[in-house]
Amino acid sequence: MTTSVLLADDQTLLRATFRILIDSCEDLAVVGEATNGTEAVELARTHRPDIVLMDIRMPGSDGLAATEEICADPDLRGTRVLILTTFQTDEHVARALRAGASGFLGKDVSADGLLDGIRTVAAGDALLSGTATRSLIGRFLAAPDPGVEPALSDDIATLTAREREVTVLVADGKSDTEIAEELFVSPLTVRTHVQRAKMKLGARDRAQLVVIAYRSGLARAPGQQSARSLER
Repeated sequence: MTTSVLLADDQTLLRATFRILIDSCEDLAVVGEATNGTEAVELARTHRPDIVLMDIRMPGSDGLAATEEICADPDLRGTRVLILTTFQTDEHVARALRAGASGFLGKDVSADGLLDGIRTVAAGDALLSGTATRSLIGRFLAAPDPGVEPALSDDIATLTAREREVTVLVADGKSDTEIAEELFVSPLTVRTHVQRAKMKLGARDRAQLVVIAYRSGLARAPGQQSARSLER
């Protein structure tokens, strides 16, 4: 099955390079190119790609606004946004993740890293390393989002005790294997709990599960008590 990709970047040369690289793979195909956020939204609605490779800084309507609009559109629920950025701990990246982006890549990513990143996000996994997760959480994700109420207590209440525990560990940036080792269960069991938590909380993927965990108060930034620790 071919994964369709929409490129959104104002740099013509970079888009051309990405297109050549992506189209060289049998399982990937570029379906369109946008030079700003407005075009990205329009083309996403036209082509409904699996992945939008989104630059943050573009003239006019930027990648942040486009990400928010794409991720809020119920008709584009099957489209995932992969952010391209120069600074992986940029405040704008945190905003994009809050809006629904599935992860991010630095613009200095290798060719193999870019292709692997697209495939990772297309498979429904988050492209968010443990180190990057903790960095973003410490600086931005755990901070209140102005004008936005958490209002997730009812959803959080639907999680089982083990699902809550696994969600907190995911929010700490741990992989399925690391969580399995800590809880003395199999990685498959962890993945099952993660999938159930995502379904109950309406999270697109692992990245959104992290954001929801922190914004709901289930998980806390370093130095704060999490809901899991308070239950003990």
